[in-house]
Amino acid sequence: MPAPSGFEYQQRPDGTVLILHRRKQAGTLRGQRADEFLAEVESGDAQLVMARWTGNYKRGNERSAKRHPRNSGSR
Repeated sequence: MPAPSGFEYQQRPDGTVLILHRRKQAGTLRGQRADEFLAEVESGDAQLVMARWTGNYKRGNERSAKRHPRNSGSR
């Protein structure tokens, strides 16, 4: 599984944290959740942490989903 990439975050003066994926907003955190996120980003792989917090990460089912009849492209 490739490592997540393209994530960044911005911390606003009011304590709000914006998580961006490829320069588009993927999540907004405020209060205690923002504090927990910042602590986790500083202690681990920032890209993986942001992917996990936004839910935008590979789940391992992409290959089987590609073969599903609904996704075959013929209609």
